[in-house]
Amino acid sequence: MKYGQYCPISTATEILGEKWTILIIRELLMGGRRFNTLQRGLGDISPALLTARLKSLEQQRMLVKRRVQGQKTFEYYPTPACQALLPVILAIGEWGIVWTKENMLDSDFDVEMLMLYLERAVDPSKLIGDESVIQFKFIDLEEQKDFWLLVKGQNVDLCITDPGKDVNVYLNCAIRTMYEVWMGDRTFRDAINSGDLKVQGEPALTRNIGAWLRPGAFAETPRLQVVAG
Repeated sequence: MKYGQYCPISTATEILGEKWTILIIRELLMGGRRFNTLQRGLGDISPALLTARLKSLEQQRMLVKRRVQGQKTFEYYPTPACQALLPVILAIGEWGIVWTKENMLDSDFDVEMLMLYLERAVDPSKLIGDESVIQFKFIDLEEQKDFWLLVKGQNVDLCITDPGKDVNVYLNCAIRTMYEVWMGDRTFRDAINSGDLKVQGEPALTRNIGAWLRPGAFAETPRLQVVAG
């Protein structure tokens, strides 16, 4: 895609303007390294299109592709040019928090993306002991309602089937509620006091959920009141 203009905005858009590209960069900057992990954070993108976009970004020197030692899989690393986009990505997100919230539909609350980011949000150093199990039950899902995060040492893994271990913390709510809490639209305390979020488990962990389940990148973004013009 060429705009044929001598303008830094147009030349930047030639790299960043295609569908999915900004979101792929978001995932790279948030720590996504392998193809399957990137796809988890992107939802509906097809494997063929993701492959094409990654190849294009590699050609534009926005990422480096490296084979994993002893395996046939690859990992993708953002280059300095890609890393320099982090303030831009965050600024776009902050703009979205203020100006696009009214456009959100229930169908936009993607449980796969939510669980990926909750997996990344866990801080194992703030949990007690070497192993913890956190179970989420989303009451508004019809099929896959339950998800488990298994924390062992510094590793956090997602399970979609019962791992057969004792649960240390159990959270029960609608997807929208968990999104709102993680994004910083409301606090854990508010969601619990309103009855929208039910938490059970070891008191030492349920009393300070916000310490070991870190909020999203936009939790501190001011929620400005938008006045229709």
